[in-house]
Amino acid sequence: MATELKIPEVGESITEVQIAKWLKQKGDTVDRDEPVAELETDKVSLELPAPSAGRITELKADEGATVNVGDVVALIAEDGQGD
Repeated sequence: MATELKIPEVGESITEVQIAKWLKQKGDTVDRDEPVAELETDKVSLELPAPSAGRITELKADEGATVNVGDVVALIAEDGQGD
C-alpha cells in the first residue's frame, strides 16, 4: 500500500503553497524524513520530508504548481510494492 505525501500545515493563515522544486523524481527511493520537495509561500521556504521510506511511484503536481494544505502531491510505495 502506498503512503500519501501530503502538504502539511505551515502556518495559521497559510492555506496554499507552491512546489518550487522536486528534489526526487518518480522511481527514486527515499528514506523516512528525507527531503522530497522544496515548498514556498509568500512568507517562508521549507522542505517537504518523506513520511516513510520507499520508492516514489507518482508525483501528482508539477514544479511551480500551487497546491492546498492537505493535498496529496506524491505517493511512496514501500520497497517491493507498487509499479
